[in-house]
Amino acid sequence: MNQNLHDITNEKVLSKEENKVSLEFTVPATSDFFDGHFPEFKLLPAVAQFEVITRFSRKYFGTQRYIPNIKRIKFSAPILPDSKIKLDLEFKTAKGTVSFNMADSSNAEHVYSSGSFAVIPE
Repeated sequence: MNQNLHDITNEKVLSKEENKVSLEFTVPATSDFFDGHFPEFKLLPAVAQFEVITRFSRKYFGTQRYIPNIKRIKFSAPILPDSKIKLDLEFKTAKGTVSFNMADSSNAEHVYSSGSFAVIPE
């Protein structure tokens, strides 16, 4: 069995509107996202966080995975394996941007990353 270790199979939609979605999920410790990144202190790399964010942007808003411009991005705290994450996405169609906030699911003030980026609709 060939399993894609980047899969997030425990995604739960908390709320959904036309241009907004809130999700809850974990990136399991078995994910290859954690391979080779600080082996003694595994954490979810920034590039993996952004991969997950753009994946869900495509899934819920139909945007391309190609990002022509990152408007702003801030990584505030490390994401450890098996952390329960809440991801809020908002697609601002008039501006052609997606804003995101990735935080601890049980403590919204504990923000892991946030920002916005330009998108191209498919």
